[in-house]
Amino acid sequence: MTSGIDVHKVRAETPACANLIHFNNAGAALMPEPVYQAVQAHLDLERRIGGYEAAAAVQVELDDFYSSFSELLGCEPDEIAYIENATRAWDMAFYAIPFRAGDRILTVEAEYASNFIAFLHMAKRCGVVIDVVPSDASGATDVAALERMVRAGSVKLIAITHVPTQGGLVNPAAEIGRIARANGILYLLDACQSVGQMPVDVGEIQCDMLSGTGRKFLRGPRGTGFLYVRRGILDQLDPPFLDLHAAEINASGGYRLAPGAIRFENWESFVAGRLGLRMAARYALGLRLPAIKDRVYALADELRETLQRIPGVTTHDLGRERCGIVTFTKADEAPDAIKTRLAASQINVSVSRARYAALDLGKRGLPAVVRASVHYYNTSEEISRFCRVLSDRA
Repeated sequence: MTSGIDVHKVRAETPACANLIHFNNAGAALMPEPVYQAVQAHLDLERRIGGYEAAAAVQVELDDFYSSFSELLGCEPDEIAYIENATRAWDMAFYAIPFRAGDRILTVEAEYASNFIAFLHMAKRCGVVIDVVPSDASGATDVAALERMVRAGSVKLIAITHVPTQGGLVNPAAEIGRIARANGILYLLDACQSVGQMPVDVGEIQCDMLSGTGRKFLRGPRGTGFLYVRRGILDQLDPPFLDLHAAEINASGGYRLAPGAIRFENWESFVAGRLGLRMAARYALGLRLPAIKDRVYALADELRETLQRIPGVTTHDLGRERCGIVTFTKADEAPDAIKTRLAASQINVSVSRARYAALDLGKRGLPAVVRASVHYYNTSEEISRFCRVLSDRA
């Protein structure tokens, strides 16, 4: 398996690889040493000289956060905001949209439950209509059906999850973006599971807003996130929360919003986490996202193929394009029992439940699935051991 990534080096920079098999990258990936050191060094600096003073000392690096993410996502630095997590980033974008009664929101069967709860909240608050776009035969969003639904009119927002929490499906985000842009419809992309395991270019996708997290495939610290907001739609949005960082009081007694996407930030933030997230972006860029994608996809394909040879195991990933998330069930063993048994052998996985994705797993009659998510620092040898342990149930 060739990808251009020095696997020995990235594993050496990920000390936990020596002690365990981490197939829970869709939950929280292992931080590489440079990310850990960025966080730890700043916490130590705060301890030694004070929080405000430490932040002032690293202002150049804090400013570079915006440049790092603009390079990662293919946008301008002033279109990036640092947010404390992906859920809040998504919320800041969604709740900034001026919905009116009768506005339609188009979403998809793979949508994350937290996002769908926000749709329901907005329906209760102001009478928006939620329409779910069906999936095609592969399980991906049916782009032709979405286009027909757009032609019916009154669509204010298309909001989709790029890669769902419950499987390896990669939704056709760029095809959807083409339709949204052609029809002047706002497009919000939840890229929580995609950024860090594949190239994500907001210009190619044509999304207006994109939210993401640090802790998953980007390998950043927990409690960190980011938001992209396209410069051309800023004036259409009204941030749901403002403080003296996002706006300033003007001479007439009113207020003026900060320029760019920082109007979605707030003044206080986890400075060490922001530095760690910046380093995570730089680390991924240094490895090159196309190379990361090639290795992650190849490892996931190998894992699926090996799992399918184990009696009683069924894989459940949908779509024509499938990424580093692999989900499965075993006929004679519950997902939680599998997770516990694997953990006893120092193998990390997680369990995705129907309540996280009721429109998808519920429809398929799957109350829960085991989620094994690989990253570029994993290996074929780890896949072989994982499958042996899974098969060797006493």
